[in-house]
Amino acid sequence: MINKPKLKLKKFYFHPITIFILLSFFVVILSGILSAFQAQATYNTVNVNTNDLEPTLIAVENLFSFDGIKFFISNAAKNFLSFGPLGMLLMSLIGITIAEGTGFIETVTRRWLSKLSKSGLTFLFIFIATISSLINEVGYAILIPLAALVFFMNKRNPILGIIAAYCGVAFSYGVSIFVGSMEVSLMGYTKKAAMLIDENTHIALTSNLIFIIISTIIVSIVGTIIIEKVIAPKIGKYKKEDDFSKTEQYKIVNLEEEEQREIEREKYEKRGLKFALVAAIIILIIFVYSLIPNLPCSGMLLDMTEKTYVKQLFGDNAYFQDGFTFLVSLIFILSGVAYGIGSKSIKNDKEIIENASKKFANLGSVFMLIFVVSQFIALFRKSNIGMVASAWLANLLGLLSLNGIALIVVAVLFIALSNLLLTSTASKWMIFSPVVVPMFMQSNISPQFAQIIMRVGDSITKGYTPLLASFVIYLGYLNIYNLQKDKPYSIHKSLELITPYFLIMAITWVLILIGWYIIGLPIGPGVYTTL
Repeated sequence: MINKPKLKLKKFYFHPITIFILLSFFVVILSGILSAFQAQATYNTVNVNTNDLEPTLIAVENLFSFDGIKFFISNAAKNFLSFGPLGMLLMSLIGITIAEGTGFIETVTRRWLSKLSKSGLTFLFIFIATISSLINEVGYAILIPLAALVFFMNKRNPILGIIAAYCGVAFSYGVSIFVGSMEVSLMGYTKKAAMLIDENTHIALTSNLIFIIISTIIVSIVGTIIIEKVIAPKIGKYKKEDDFSKTEQYKIVNLEEEEQREIEREKYEKRGLKFALVAAIIILIIFVYSLIPNLPCSGMLLDMTEKTYVKQLFGDNAYFQDGFTFLVSLIFILSGVAYGIGSKSIKNDKEIIENASKKFANLGSVFMLIFVVSQFIALFRKSNIGMVASAWLANLLGLLSLNGIALIVVAVLFIALSNLLLTSTASKWMIFSPVVVPMFMQSNISPQFAQIIMRVGDSITKGYTPLLASFVIYLGYLNIYNLQKDKPYSIHKSLELITPYFLIMAITWVLILIGWYIIGLPIGPGVYTTL
C-alpha cells in the first residue's frame, strides 16, 4: 500500500493592522452588548472640601449606536493627531536619523559601546529605560529605535534591543533614581485617601525615594539576566536579507594604502567627536540653566505657577516634561551635525536631509499601524469598559478581609489585572486609593507603602497589554526589523516574546515587596512600611 504524502495547509498570518481593525469592531460590539445588560459600577472619590467619600457611577457606553458611529467619524483625525506616541516618535526619529545619517551614532557605537560586554550593553539600555519613567513615557519613543540601531551596529539581534528597551521601560515603570512625574500623579490621591483615616497624614514627594532607587538597581540587574539568559538564546542571531546571498569574494588589497586610509579616517572621526562633544556640552549647559529658578533669564522650562520644584518640573503644565522629547532630539541633531562637519562625513545641508529622509522609508507601515491603534484605543476609552472593570475589582478588593502579606499580594494582583484594561496610572489610583489606602492603614501599613503597591501593580502588567499606547512603537519596530515579511509579528507573537520577562519580573516585584515588608526597611527618608 502506497502512503500518500499528507497535504499541509499553509498557515495564514494576519498583519497587526488587520488585527487592530478587527479588535476595534469587537470593542464596538462588546460595548453594545454590555450596555444592553446595563453594565456599570460605582467607585468612591474623596471630596477635597469635606474630605468625605462621594460615590461616582460609571457605565459602559454603547458605541454600537448612532452616537457611537458619529463619535468615531468626527474624531478619527483628532484621535490620530493627538495620539501621544505619534508626536514623540516623530520628534525622536528626526534626531536619531540625522545623527545616524552623519555617522555619529555608528562611530560612538564602534568606539565606545562595542567595548562593553553583551550583558553590559543590555544593562545600560535597561537601566536607562528604567529611569526614563521619571518623565512619563518618553523612553518608548527614544530608546526603542535607538536600542534597535545600536544592537544592530554591535552585530547583535536588533529584535533583542527592541525587547530590552521596551521591557525596561514598561515593566519597571514605577521606579527611577529620583522623584518625578509618578509622584506628582499619585501623591494627591494617596493623601486624600489617607486623610479618611487620619486627617493629619502627611505624604512627602520623597516618601518612596529609597524604595525606587534600590528597586531600580535590582530590576535592571534581573532584567539583564532575563534578556541574556532566557530571551536571547530563543531569538538567535540576526542576518540581513542580503547576507544570505553573499558568496566569497577576493580582492588584492594594498596594505599601505589601507593603513593610510585608516589613519585618515581615525583623525577625522576624533575631530568629529570633539565637535559633537562641544555641541552636546553647550546644549546641556543651556538645558540645565533653563531648569534653575530665580536666575537671570533662567527657569524657562519650569512652570513657575507651582510652589514646589518637583511640580515645576513635572506638573501638568510643566514645559520641561512636555518638551523633553524635543530636547533629546535636538541634542541628537546638533551633535550629529557637529560630528558630520568635524569628520567631513557630510558636505552640505542637502546631504544631511537626504540621508535622514532615507531612514524614514521603512516607517510607512508603522504610521499606518499608529493610525489604526489610535482609533482602537480611543474607542475602548470611550466605551468605559476599562473604568467599569477597574471599579468592579476595587469594590471586590474592599469586600475582602485581608491583612499583612496576604493584603499586599492581593492588592498588587488586583491593580495589575486592572492595568490590563485601564493603563492610565492616575485613573487607576483615583479608583483604587480610597479602597487600598484605608485598608492598609487599618492593617498598620503606611499609606506611603500603599502608594508603592500601586507603582508595582502598575509596572507588573504595563507592557503586557495592547491597550498601552506605546505598545504600537514596540510592535511597529519588531516588524521593521522582521526579516520574514510574510510572517509579521502579531499581537500574540510580540507578547510571546516578552512573556518570560513579564513572568519573572512579576515574581521579582512581589518578592521585593514581601521582603521589604518583612524586614521593615525604610521606603523613604523617615518613612517605613508600617505606621
